[in-house]
Amino acid sequence: MKKLIVIKAIHTLIWVFFNIVIFYMSYAVITDNMDGRFWLGYVFVIIEGLVLVCFGWTCPISIIARKYTGSQRANFDIYLPEWLAEHTKTIYTSIMAAIVLLTIYRLL
Repeated sequence: MKKLIVIKAIHTLIWVFFNIVIFYMSYAVITDNMDGRFWLGYVFVIIEGLVLVCFGWTCPISIIARKYTGSQRANFDIYLPEWLAEHTKTIYTSIMAAIVLLTIYRLL
């Protein structure tokens, strides 16, 4: 059980990190301030996307956490409300799509 707590804490910290990255990217593209941190955000998001693709659209941390619980809840591996854990990929993919479109608009 202690291992699952550590895994959930790490997973939650990574989720918070990506929220900060995506929030900054949103701010930067809306204010037309696409600096180096903005482009570094793309690097992080692309790497995260590649990891998810490589693991069948499942976070590898979820795969590790699955070894320590039989829970079928969407938030078995992260400290988030279940509804948010269930829809995180959809929500953030939609936000990133908007960022990509705004980036293209700003560059043109």
